[in-house]
Amino acid sequence: MQERLVEARRAGEAPDTLLLLEHPPVVTLGRGAHAENLLLDEESLRERGIELHEAGRGGDVTYHGPGQLVGYPVVALQGERRDAHRYLRDLEEGLIATAAALGVRAGREEGLTGVWAGRGKLAAIGVRIGTGWVTSHGFAMNVGDDLSGFDAIVPCGLRDRGVTSLTRETGKTFDLEAVARVAAEHVAAALGLAAVWDAAISSPSARRESA
Repeated sequence: MQERLVEARRAGEAPDTLLLLEHPPVVTLGRGAHAENLLLDEESLRERGIELHEAGRGGDVTYHGPGQLVGYPVVALQGERRDAHRYLRDLEEGLIATAAALGVRAGREEGLTGVWAGRGKLAAIGVRIGTGWVTSHGFAMNVGDDLSGFDAIVPCGLRDRGVTSLTRETGKTFDLEAVARVAAEHVAAALGLAAVWDAAISSPSARRESA
């Protein structure tokens, strides 16, 4: 679906769209993945019910699974927003605002991409910016309490840092769709877009506001 949306957006046949979803357990390898950051072989991962896939995004090794909100912005960057560094910072800004709205104080760490609460990584970011400055891949924010899947990897290659979640930071249980709606609003705003929930595909679409 993401690939089809990218082609449609590049052709001007689809609006800017933010896919928000929950993956089954999977470890993905970014273009900058290092073998030593994958702690289990493919057979051992399979025994734990975790798939292994290469991804066309930037970054190292990461884990996706139940209780985690994954977001794929398919956006045509325009004008001054055609800046990869700014795009990453904008995604961080949207996720920091999302966390704040849900009662978690989060922020950036100098020299590192992503969003942090204390020394724990709350949200990972790995993107792709293709032809025509159309984006794909994106971010993953940990929501629930079960972070055991991260034991299979060294998250983003950072051995001296752990991971955390909204539940770990607050002690509260969150409904994933409710978190998705908050994330849609704040990530869209950070990208200069207006969020409109699209019930047809049960995921939010971020569309540019008309002039």
